[in-house]
Amino acid sequence: MIVADSSVWIDYFNGVITNQTEHLHAYLQEEPVVIGDIILVEVLQGFRDDGDFRKARQLLDTLVFMEMLGRDLAVKSAQNYRHLRRKGVTVRKTIDIMIATFCIESDLPLLHSDKDFEPMRRHLGLKTVV
Repeated sequence: MIVADSSVWIDYFNGVITNQTEHLHAYLQEEPVVIGDIILVEVLQGFRDDGDFRKARQLLDTLVFMEMLGRDLAVKSAQNYRHLRRKGVTVRKTIDIMIATFCIESDLPLLHSDKDFEPMRRHLGLKTVV
């Protein structure tokens, strides 16, 4: 199982072919892909057309759904954020540290196309795909 970040889903739904979207396409055929509540919000909020929203929701509803935060992971996310700050890393989006923390604590690799996850891989042990 893997978690696919919204950065990959957005490219995927927009028909952008990247190494990551190719990996996502393959994973969708071969093994379970996790969609978290936080990622689901990020992806679905971007659709302007109701028909596109419905089609995307139908696909995303077939994935393994997991809640990504909760009290314990909220605290752990804050701890990870503080750890990175002490290392001199500025986390630009709080949502990214929450996604990374979920993946770390769940021992699930993250498929992403967002350079902001690199320090989390380096300093927190986030496993990534590709």
